[in-house]
Amino acid sequence: MDIYLAGGAVRDLILGHSITDRDYLVTNTSREEFVKRFPNAQQVGRTFPIFLINKMEFSFPRGNSLDEEVKSRDLTVNALLLNSQGDLICHPRSLEDLKNKVLRPASKQSFIDDPLRVFRAARFWAKFPDFTPHASLLETMHSVSQNGHLDILPADRIGQETIKALNTIKPGNYIRLLTQTGCLSPWFDALNCISQSSTESTDFLSNNIVEHTAQLMDKLSGNAKAVWMGLCHGIGKRHGDSKTPFLHTHDINREAVAKELASRIRLSNALSIAGAKATRWHMAASHYDRLPADTRVDLLIDLHLAGILDESFDLVAADNNIFFHKRAHTDLETILTVNLKSRDRNLGPKSGEILRAMRAKKLAVQTKK
Repeated sequence: MDIYLAGGAVRDLILGHSITDRDYLVTNTSREEFVKRFPNAQQVGRTFPIFLINKMEFSFPRGNSLDEEVKSRDLTVNALLLNSQGDLICHPRSLEDLKNKVLRPASKQSFIDDPLRVFRAARFWAKFPDFTPHASLLETMHSVSQNGHLDILPADRIGQETIKALNTIKPGNYIRLLTQTGCLSPWFDALNCISQSSTESTDFLSNNIVEHTAQLMDKLSGNAKAVWMGLCHGIGKRHGDSKTPFLHTHDINREAVAKELASRIRLSNALSIAGAKATRWHMAASHYDRLPADTRVDLLIDLHLAGILDESFDLVAADNNIFFHKRAHTDLETILTVNLKSRDRNLGPKSGEILRAMRAKKLAVQTKK
């Protein structure tokens, strides 16, 4: 039995980066013999079984030789194997592409065999933004999408890659590359609508709406929830929205689209709520100082209960370089001190209306001071 350190761990070792995940390739033995030797190994995956041992992944060759194996990997910079004696086996272009920081498919067939690699490639560029996608990667990703290979992927795998991308150093590269290669459909059709919308200049959006969204995601890097809110905030935006900062019906419709997107790729409820609230309130939050008191009450309470008040105003700051954080927290503290009188309690929806009016009145009085 031979065991090779494989893929990203070898890449990071060569680049001098710390190794966080270790994947191994097992050769010269059967799966049955491997399980006998490692009875605590847990098998996952159906089409291509992987065994987990203490969070480390062990897989078996897809090709008939190690040369075929490295060519069956996703990218040349990950097509690397290292044995216990320190011998390196790699794709013919691996070391050259690592040196030149180029993202190139190990083979076109490897992306057809596992179309999820389209999203992995986009996520990899978000993780290593100093690398450059090669023309052959762009062509391969586009071809995989055009031939319908993305349609059959399990939704949760798309979600897992997306969550990893949200936690990278430059998450905007994730949607940049998917957009550039025509890979938003079918999973990110809501964003595809943005990329196909008019690019007429407005005082709110840059000419390239997708690039504007990607730039916001990059500015919010370090907080995955805020990054997802940045991705969702522009869904369904209409030109002239900057002149109508208060809540309208189309904001609520956009909220439903954002929820559907999160549900489609099996994201957590927390991310689903955050993305939906971003579409609903971002425009209003960007004009916080112009909002009537009752709208401010609605915004503050909704974002407070969702636990995303800071992220929402981080998004505003990233988008408009306007900082309302301190004022929003002060206003929230003010309205949370307002309580219903005993006679106004337990009246159903009417109690909520009375409390909202009281809070708005208190906020209006404070604003005038």
